Amino acid sequence: MENKITIIGAGLAGSLLAIILAKKGFEVEVFEKRKDMRTQKVEAGRSINLALSHRGLKGLERAGIGQEILQEAIPMYGRMLHAVNGNLIAVPYGKNKSEFINSISRGGLNIALLNLAEKFENIHINFAHELTEADLDSQTYTFEDKNNQTTKKYHAKKVLAADGAGSLLRNAIKNKIKFEENIDFLLHGYKELHIPAAENNQFQIEKNALHIWPRGQYMLIALPNLDGSFTCTLFFPNHGENSFDTLNTDEKIKDFFEKNFADTMILIPNLVQEFQKNPVGMLGTVRCSPWNFEDKILLLGDAAHAIVPFYGQGMNCAFEDCVFLDDLIDTYYQKNDADSWLKVCEKFNDFRPKEANAIADLALENFYEMRDGTAEPAFLRKRELENILENKYNEYHSKYSLVTFHPEVPYSEAHQRGNFQDNFLLELCRKNENIKDINIEEIYQALKKH
Repeated sequence: MENKITIIGAGLAGSLLAIILAKKGFEVEVFEKRKDMRTQKVEAGRSINLALSHRGLKGLERAGIGQEILQEAIPMYGRMLHAVNGNLIAVPYGKNKSEFINSISRGGLNIALLNLAEKFENIHINFAHELTEADLDSQTYTFEDKNNQTTKKYHAKKVLAADGAGSLLRNAIKNKIKFEENIDFLLHGYKELHIPAAENNQFQIEKNALHIWPRGQYMLIALPNLDGSFTCTLFFPNHGENSFDTLNTDEKIKDFFEKNFADTMILIPNLVQEFQKNPVGMLGTVRCSPWNFEDKILLLGDAAHAIVPFYGQGMNCAFEDCVFLDDLIDTYYQKNDADSWLKVCEKFNDFRPKEANAIADLALENFYEMRDGTAEPAFLRKRELENILENKYNEYHSKYSLVTFHPEVPYSEAHQRGNFQDNFLLELCRKNENIKDINIEEIYQALKKH
């Protein structure tokens, strides 16, 4: 019994955690409020594609499924920027095509993890079991079994909360101890749209890119799918002159897209219908402290640190949580030592929040860069200059590369170093309209001193 761990949530983080812990020999009991997604139709309008990168891959490799998952992903080597007039500009992510991110279906990845989890005899998943109450003193958890409309009570000594941004367990801790919580919603929401494949599953636009239509106060992005289609997401103000509030008729929707995203009108044949039908999603950041309640509950993933999706790191950060916890268990946990699990929880709370706060800040900053900055000529010159530096000096990595391709660099260090580099180079590129006028060696030495 002492070697048993209960996980609340069988989403991406919960499923990966279950596999990693089962491989360590733990008995793992998982409770998931949804029915088994492998038997359900995915709800339209809520499936923002994921950008799987090196930090997330590291977690999947711990589960032994990294290369298998990549077979179901599409590499994206850079951003493809769509100007209002239809002009295209390709901006690479890394120094060359060896550095890329991967477009992958959230549902497809979750299903792959569930299929793997199902193969372990020491993992038991209870679907359609919604946590409704948590008594932290008695360590008793009440679930509504939606299969037969009954209530069940379950005793658990070690609980990992992977129950998402609206975590009931986070709320239970908040009601029990001194607890800091900040939930900050953007004034923007999002709506999903769909670019179907052309004949014979051909891609209508460049397959190996993350497409962005930057338009100042709003933007449209598109990520490729294996069937030749693209999942598009419009990030748009909730209220105001141009907002989800005001685009409320077929004519207004059509006029707005013709003016701002004209090249998508042919790509998205059911644009108006999809816009009217698909829901508006919220975008917010969750910060809280502490992440543990004694040795009884440990928060991780979105339950501890939900972030906005603009660095493509939400899932990657949650998977990195799993890797960090795995390493702490190796270092501190001993099956017959009653205090060792508490040490694991405390160490996780001591070190991991700093990194989650850093990527939360980076994600918010990248929203403004994607929406506004990518349309600025100086930004494009900066990215060209970064590419030269990365290919000339092995020690130099852009902020994006530090975050995305170098999991050995903590998010907090990538944030600090990357912002300094960004500000330094952007200011330089605003002063010089031709990067050939810039002395690359001098710039590198200046950055190296910092």
